[in-house]
Amino acid sequence: MKMRTHTCGQLRSAEAGTPVQLCGWVDSVRDHGGLVFIDLRDRYGVTQCVFDPRDSQAAWDTAQACRSEYVVQISGEVRLRPADMVNPHMATGTIEVRSRSITVLNKAHTPPFPLEDRGAEHVGEDLRLEFRYLDLRRGSMQQALLLRHRVLQAARNYFDEQQFVEIETPVLTKSTPEGARDYLVPSRLCPGLFFALPQAPQQYKQLLMMAGLDRYFQIARCFRDEDLRADRQPEFTQIDLEMSFVTVEDIIAVVDGLIARVMQEAGHPVPALPLPRMTWREAMDRFGTDKPDLRFGMEIVDLAQVFHGTQFKVFARALENGGAVKAINAKGLFQAPIKMVEEDWTGLAKEGGLGGLAYIRVQQDGTWKSPIVKFFSEAEKTALQAALDIQPGDLVLFGADHADKVLPVLGRLRLLAGAHAGVIAPDQFRFTWVTGFPLFERSEEGRLVSVHHPFTAPVPEDLPLLDSEPEQVRAQAYDIVLNGTELGGGSIRIHDPEFQARMFKILGLPEAEVQERFRHLLRALEYGAPPHGGLAIGADRLVMLLAGRQSIRDVIAFPKTQKALDVMMNAPSAVDEKQLRDIHIKLAVTPKAEP
Repeated sequence: MKMRTHTCGQLRSAEAGTPVQLCGWVDSVRDHGGLVFIDLRDRYGVTQCVFDPRDSQAAWDTAQACRSEYVVQISGEVRLRPADMVNPHMATGTIEVRSRSITVLNKAHTPPFPLEDRGAEHVGEDLRLEFRYLDLRRGSMQQALLLRHRVLQAARNYFDEQQFVEIETPVLTKSTPEGARDYLVPSRLCPGLFFALPQAPQQYKQLLMMAGLDRYFQIARCFRDEDLRADRQPEFTQIDLEMSFVTVEDIIAVVDGLIARVMQEAGHPVPALPLPRMTWREAMDRFGTDKPDLRFGMEIVDLAQVFHGTQFKVFARALENGGAVKAINAKGLFQAPIKMVEEDWTGLAKEGGLGGLAYIRVQQDGTWKSPIVKFFSEAEKTALQAALDIQPGDLVLFGADHADKVLPVLGRLRLLAGAHAGVIAPDQFRFTWVTGFPLFERSEEGRLVSVHHPFTAPVPEDLPLLDSEPEQVRAQAYDIVLNGTELGGGSIRIHDPEFQARMFKILGLPEAEVQERFRHLLRALEYGAPPHGGLAIGADRLVMLLAGRQSIRDVIAFPKTQKALDVMMNAPSAVDEKQLRDIHIKLAVTPKAEP
């Protein structure tokens, strides 16, 4: 015999008169004039169950003794609610269950925090994570996980239709540090040697292309030992894909289709395809970042022509030194608090390497208030007003220095200004591709490093610059961005073994290190590697944005804290001496609970 005949979100008016048996958690207990009402909850919804002592004194006694979060089984008959008792806010609000029996399957302690969505929003996150199994009973948390399921299922179905093959790649692999620290796993059978948990399946998916499996995908688990923030976790999930005999256009077209499918499944408007694109250079010049938020304006404007030959020394000096003068018009923010502009925003500018932050407040009567305006000629004022569309009520923010300092600062100020003005619509979804990234950048030590990874192919027409001006070489790389968040990125890979070896030399990797870290890949390239490329999308970030959340921890069932701790399982934890001896490790420090 079944424990339940229906779920708590299933019953409707059509089931009136039907005998039913329900199981779930007691959401609330109410005693109204001798009748006891229990709202019974499971992940499908809530059903009101009514207990009348005239039907069963024993059931009434048990129901009255129940408390929130008890697990119970209730049997009874579905009946229509009186017209004046219908609850339009419940899917099951037209019916109730006239209950004949109730069995307490498990009692429950009083939860350490309210399980209603409204009550839990002020609870500390560490407490929620310590009792995550209770936190996950909340409707909003279950909805987020169900959305995650639908998104990943839609991705699987889409890739299957596109003839992709889902292939799992190893979790125990080789350490090839390329940015973040690896998580290391000692080998018991090979003393002193270590596996690493994969930061991404990058090399394995390239090897699958060399194996002839020309369309691969995987919902891949990845691990990175790095400082955490709202959109980072030490273990995370990627929607990973790789394709053979393709160009950038082919990969973008496949991912455009994936985005359309996912948006449809999530119940959001499907964006027009193809998704818009811009070059990395355009993104930096217009938005000061390679992950632009397109939901609002306030774009960066170049003012070099406006202030060519200016008498204002700060701007003149910047231009004479090969720098830039740029600005954003924070529309409608002329009354922004003085402290915010002169302390917070100016402090941000200084942290970014600028000398300060010049600004103009445009009063409602059109008057410009700023200590720098007196240095501008009338022609400069006219040109400035036209360039920035300055209107009464605006706030103009300037940056003057080398462009690589000015652009990131104005990009951050643009986001702050947009948020303060309330013009960033949380219910809009604006995608864009960013293409044409630099192939290389300089590290803090001044050496060339890959912007993406050392397997990225350059744009063919930039090959003559590879030795003479490597920083001018563009990569066949692309990122997909949603609402100012990088969802993922990828590239066309190098498939020629000699060119891959040349790339390692340009990056200054010693031959011994190349052979130690990448010999398997170089050898595979020598056996007939097809041209190939791919992309990985951060599944956690994607679901976070689609669910309207601010942290990926809200869309992961059991995430870590910002200190990379699992406070529910109390991990990481100490292990005994025998376990350490088995893996040939002797501790040089005393274990402690937190890093």
